[in-house]
Amino acid sequence: MKLYSDVILLCNLPEEGLDTGEIGTVLEQHHVEGLETGYSVEFFDLLGNIAAVATLPGSYLRFN
Repeated sequence: MKLYSDVILLCNLPEEGLDTGEIGTVLEQHHVEGLETGYSVEFFDLLGNIAAVATLPGSYLRFN
């Protein structure tokens, strides 16, 4: 998984204001022994403004 690559959100995250299908950019990858790999992802609105930054398990994301 490359940093700064695009990902698609696979589930709704109402607490973050994000919906399934939103596109984000991977900022960091997190490895914790015994847990699923996580990713810090930055999501943007249609105007290019940052809508949210969330740290999510890889299973919540589809990688292009």
